[in-house]
Amino acid sequence: MKKLLVTGSSGLIGSEVCKHFAQLGWEIHGVDNNQRAVFFGPHGDTRWNQSRLESTIANYKHHELDIRDRAGVIALIASVAPDAIVHTAAQPSHDRAAAIPFEDFDTNAVGTFNLLEATRRYNTSVPFVHMSTNKVYGDAPNEIAMTELEKRYDYADSQYANGIPESFRIDQTKHSLFGASKVSADISVQEYGRYFNMPTACLRGGCLTGPNHTGVELHGFLSYLIKCNLEEKEYTIFGYKGKQVRDNIHSYDVARFVEEFIAAPRIAEVYNIGGGKENTCSVLEAFDIISDLSGKPMKYRYDTTNRIGDHICYYSDLRKMKEHYPNWGITKSLQETFEEIYESWVNRIK
Repeated sequence: MKKLLVTGSSGLIGSEVCKHFAQLGWEIHGVDNNQRAVFFGPHGDTRWNQSRLESTIANYKHHELDIRDRAGVIALIASVAPDAIVHTAAQPSHDRAAAIPFEDFDTNAVGTFNLLEATRRYNTSVPFVHMSTNKVYGDAPNEIAMTELEKRYDYADSQYANGIPESFRIDQTKHSLFGASKVSADISVQEYGRYFNMPTACLRGGCLTGPNHTGVELHGFLSYLIKCNLEEKEYTIFGYKGKQVRDNIHSYDVARFVEEFIAAPRIAEVYNIGGGKENTCSVLEAFDIISDLSGKPMKYRYDTTNRIGDHICYYSDLRKMKEHYPNWGITKSLQETFEEIYESWVNRIK
C-alpha cells in the first residue's frame, strides 16, 4: 500500500487530500498540531476536522508535529518513508503575519525548507507538492488596467482575459510579510526541484474553499462570509467598494490536481490553481449568492481602508494546468461550492 504524508492535514486542503487519497487506497499520514487555533484563536480550531479524519479513514495515522521542529521533521519522513508528500501547513493570513512576523516566517519559509531537506535526505524521487499562494505576485496584479462594473472589477487588458499566468512577475511589488514568507517557500521548492532534480510543484492558490474550511475573518473569504450570513453577523468589507474579485476553487478540485501531478510528476513546476474566470465573484456578488440561498439579507459595514497588498481583481489562468494534465478540470461550480459550504455551516452551528 502506498503511503502519503500530508502536512496541515486538519486544514481545508490537507483534509481534502487525505480523504481523496484514502479513497484511492493509500495509507495516510497526517501532520498537524492545530496551529491555526494559535494563529486565530478558538474560532480557528481544527481538532473537529482531525477527529473526522480519524473516525472516517481506516488507514489514517495522525502525527502531532510542528513543522518548525527540524529534527522531528527529518525523523518523521525517514520513519514513515512516504511515496509522496503534500505540504499544505502554513500561517495563511497576510493580515495576521504583521502581528506575528517570526511565527509567520518560521512556519512558512523555514518549515517548508525543513520538509524539503528532509525529503532530499530520504529520497529525491518522491513527489513533493507545495500549496503556495497567489500572494507571491504581491500587488503587481493591481497595475493591470481595470474596468469598474456595477458590482465588480475586471481586467481591461485583453492580455489577461484568461487570468494571471505563471509567468507574471513576483518581485518589485508589495507582498505583505505573509507573501514574502511564501515567496521564500515557493522559490525553495522550485530550487530543490531544479538543483537536486526532485519532482516538485508549487500550486499558487487563488481562493481555495470548500465545506471543511474553518473560516475566520482574516482567512477563508467565502467560508467566513457564509458563516456571517447564517449567524446574521455583520461582515466587514475592507476597501475597493466590495468590488474586489476572486476566483474560487473547491478543495476537491485541488485534490484532484494533486492526484494528477503525483501520478505523472514533473521537475520544479509552478501552477496557478484557482477556479478560473468562470468561478469568480466579488464580495458584493457573494452577498447576493448567499442571500438568495439562505433567504437572509447580508449584514455588513464598509471600511474604506484597503488591506495592504490586497488584490483588486485576481483570477487564475488555468491553461498551463490543463495543457500538462488534460484529464483535470474544474468540476465544482461556484453555485455548488456555495451550497456545500452553507450546508456544512448549518450542520456545524446546530
